[in-house]
Amino acid sequence: MSVDAIRKHLAEAQRASLAGLRDQARSHFEAVLAIDDEEPTARNWLGADAMARTDAATATMHFEIACKREPGEGSHWINLATAHRNLDDANREQEALEQALAIDQTDLLALIRIAELHERLGEETPAAERWSAVLALSRSINDPSPEFAAILGHAKQFVGEQQQNLVDAVEKALAGELGEASTRDRRRMRRAADAWLGRRPIYTNHCEGLHYPFLPADEFFGAEHFPWLGELEAATTTIVAELETILADAQAELTPYISLPPGVPASKWSGLDKSLDWGAFHLWKEGERFDDACARAPRTAALVESLPICYIEGRAPNVFFSILKAGKHIPAHTGVTNVRSVVHLPLIVPEGCAFRVGGETRSWVQGRAFAFDDTIEHEAWNRSERDRAVLIIDVWNPYLSDHERAMICRLYGAADVQRG
Repeated sequence: MSVDAIRKHLAEAQRASLAGLRDQARSHFEAVLAIDDEEPTARNWLGADAMARTDAATATMHFEIACKREPGEGSHWINLATAHRNLDDANREQEALEQALAIDQTDLLALIRIAELHERLGEETPAAERWSAVLALSRSINDPSPEFAAILGHAKQFVGEQQQNLVDAVEKALAGELGEASTRDRRRMRRAADAWLGRRPIYTNHCEGLHYPFLPADEFFGAEHFPWLGELEAATTTIVAELETILADAQAELTPYISLPPGVPASKWSGLDKSLDWGAFHLWKEGERFDDACARAPRTAALVESLPICYIEGRAPNVFFSILKAGKHIPAHTGVTNVRSVVHLPLIVPEGCAFRVGGETRSWVQGRAFAFDDTIEHEAWNRSERDRAVLIIDVWNPYLSDHERAMICRLYGAADVQRG
């Protein structure tokens, strides 16, 4: 009988509430409590009613009873937190919000309220953490209401300011040490700080072929690993002259760097397939020396042969002039194996040309060579009105020992024999 009576009063109360008859609704909810003093629907409505009448103490009493009766209902705890907020009781407000988040860490309203609480208390770090969670959870909301958009705008601003404060603090703390550090140590420390501060992702090796474990995943290798780079750079004028002669000779044809077999599904390479937008003039390709091509650039070929390049029968080196047409882009990609490094000697570099490896972007500078790990995501672009030209040379990864290099060659040789 009491259950039926409660249902009847609740139904009448809801109808009255929807009709705006608050006194009548209140009477029915109070009648429910006369039967069941902890009935949560009645307690929540009466709590909200008390809040509307600015009676936060009475509201708190109602919401506490609702939480006791249904402790797994997050909305009860959020209501209780709101009442405590109106009573300026920050400790109990936080306790109630933590209870709501213990039920569901993705409760967006609870996260917003606790972020606001931490911000109000001047607790910047936990506030930034909670606002960051709000932003992360809101990424899938495509059309937020104006009110919610304003909340998200505040969250972005707050998180951005805290991030910049942390960046400034780190820069200040490291300023003296960085000034005394070597070029290598300064670069690595800056990258570590950037990654830790969330300003830079961590890029790892992705090899299409052989991955050699435990080699440092260094985007750009330090020049100290390649003491012969100066010799290569000193020959820039000679190499450019030979390249220009090749480019002026109609008989010395470039070949598309990308040439996919028929039937390959569309991919990021489709736009460059069999196109001279990215062209190559190979002196060596997959370990094979092209004598006619080397004869067209004899001094370049002789210099390359004097260098400690990567020789793996049937696989390496690749040595070629890479020509990227004006306005063209080489999409982000990764290479075959991290046992090699790739050297670029920029030869013809108009303004607007750049090269990204992992999280670091560099502009090519004519005659200034560098080496990078091409199994770390990289891309290139030419945003100028002239073609760009670079000499590309495969060399060994500098972290490999001579014995490892020999074993790698034997490994490839055994695999090739077995497949053959």
